[in-house]
Amino acid sequence: MKTSLTALALALTATAAFAEYPDKPVEVVVGYSAGGGTDVMARTVAQFLEQELGDGASVVVKNMPGAGGQIGFTEVSEAAPDGYTLGSFNLPAALALTKDRAADYDVDSFTYLANFVEDPNTITVAATSPFQTLDELIDAAEADPGAITLGLSSLGGNDHFAANMMQDASGAEFTLVPFKGASNARTAIMGGHVAAGTMTLGQTSNFPDELRVLAVLADERSPFRPDVPTAKELGYDVQMSSLRGIVAPAGLDDATTDRLRAALSAVNENPDFQEMMAEQGNPIAFMVGDEFAATSAKQDGIATQIWAETPWK
Repeated sequence: MKTSLTALALALTATAAFAEYPDKPVEVVVGYSAGGGTDVMARTVAQFLEQELGDGASVVVKNMPGAGGQIGFTEVSEAAPDGYTLGSFNLPAALALTKDRAADYDVDSFTYLANFVEDPNTITVAATSPFQTLDELIDAAEADPGAITLGLSSLGGNDHFAANMMQDASGAEFTLVPFKGASNARTAIMGGHVAAGTMTLGQTSNFPDELRVLAVLADERSPFRPDVPTAKELGYDVQMSSLRGIVAPAGLDDATTDRLRAALSAVNENPDFQEMMAEQGNPIAFMVGDEFAATSAKQDGIATQIWAETPWK
């Protein structure tokens, strides 16, 4: 009887603790400045997460920009695993940072809650480019190795990895030209300063008259550009994207983890959330829990391999 009463008391205590969460504001750390794509995603999720957590829950976004997002990712990894510090998580950027510099976190430093956005990379040329198809671009690169320049927003991120993977899949040799940010790379492509470039589909969407997207590096065609083929259907099995999701520090207890994953799943299923994300041009690719963790591990492996073969610093 005593054992049963003790077990019952523990169960009631656990239930009460579960019911009380959250009893103070939940903070979502964003490692980038306000107004960018990651910040917009995090604020949209936070708005709907408050509703799903209920009972007057407060979810606030805290911007901690710097070091390519590393400051924010570190802040989350070192926070107490109590459910009150969450963070935006960008792949492959967050883990690529751990290859070329000292970092206080790695792929195992987080509890993976849910990924919301997957913005696939593309192979893109200027609208005035003579290259009408991906095959034409590949043929030119094969005919004169290194003569075709490929612009990137930077080294050590999804653009760089997409370019490397495209070279490996096609056997073509490009000359990679990194810029300081996607806008600079896009300007160079539009101006014909580089022959082509790789950037996410979202970064091309406002320039339909200036850019020609030759291929999307995804498993399936994007609903935002259903007219553009995937590299895979053209014979080049390459998938690379910019992913944005929500994580917590490693060690978060099961009850809080389950509650947050359930709440974030409900956020994703909310039609108003879906509509808002579509208006923002944010392509949703929802993954929760183990699937998100497995994707992160896969991206970490890609970054590790590319760093070993062609280190970017």
